[in-house]
Amino acid sequence: MADQTIQVGLIGAGRNTRDRHIPGFQKQKGVEIVAVANRSRESGRRVADQFNIPRVYDNWRELLEDDSIDAVCIGTWPYMHCTLTLAALEAGKHVLCEARMAANAEEAHAMLDAARAHPDLVAQIVPSPTTFKVDRLLQQLIADGYLGELLAVDIQVLGPDFADTASPLHWRHDRDLSGYNILSMGIWYEAMIRWVPQATRVLAMTKVNVPQRRDETGNLRAVTIPDHVDVLCRLANGAQAHLQFSAVTGLSSGNQVWLYGSEGTIHLDQRLNVSGGRRGDARLSEIPNLPEKQYSWQVEEEFINSIRQGEPVTRTPFHVGVHYMEFTEAVTRSAQTGQAIALPL
Repeated sequence: MADQTIQVGLIGAGRNTRDRHIPGFQKQKGVEIVAVANRSRESGRRVADQFNIPRVYDNWRELLEDDSIDAVCIGTWPYMHCTLTLAALEAGKHVLCEARMAANAEEAHAMLDAARAHPDLVAQIVPSPTTFKVDRLLQQLIADGYLGELLAVDIQVLGPDFADTASPLHWRHDRDLSGYNILSMGIWYEAMIRWVPQATRVLAMTKVNVPQRRDETGNLRAVTIPDHVDVLCRLANGAQAHLQFSAVTGLSSGNQVWLYGSEGTIHLDQRLNVSGGRRGDARLSEIPNLPEKQYSWQVEEEFINSIRQGEPVTRTPFHVGVHYMEFTEAVTRSAQTGQAIALPL
């Protein structure tokens, strides 16, 4: 397929697909977006007209039956990711699936099994881009021994607003659509395990502070996905991690990351500025993050390169998605039972 045009179909064309994936694919030479299937034919037609996509299908099954399509980009909510991925791979299509990988760990494992059963097809999860700017710098600092032995990780992802009781039900509040995914927890955990070892044990407490919201019809619906989460983890190297996520922390200090080691400390602030200090220093100092060394969004290019040239998927392979879905599910299991949950599940 190195010299052939790769034809891509879109299943689900929400904001991230329109803002990132469509422009990303359209920048690639020898790549054409040829079809879209959205929640309705009308919404699909609007996307097709905006981006000059020639075909609109009434549903995703019709799109997958199109033998001219080589690859699909799945941009639906998490509850459909497993169904669509399994069907696409069975239809012989390469798959780029939006994050979060699935609704739960069982679905994520089914997706990984299907990908392994089709080794000739590329299967990739859209990576969390939140920390692209600093990932390489943090990886290099840690690899060079800046921290010494990693002892502890502290991540706070706190919204600056007070609890919003008036806004309507969003799909992220709906467990039927979002599954075990909570706030931006999976996004930041995926980023964290680019720098430090994965979690092997999880203990969590969660709370739903806004237990009801009105849906699009105006009816009150129960909300069971937490809006405040505290997680303690043991990492594979024995270090501990504390992760806190909240949508109810009015006037909070926002996002920050601390990495504590036996010989050094690294801090990541709200604006992704990196500072650090080592044993003997009196205070933290800025650590330069040269622009030419920063990673940027290349998801569609990397997906196409994997199809054309067989390059391995690094951001993000299915087995990594399985792990972060197991972590995500372990948080809920722990919160529900009061017990620590060992990973892998």
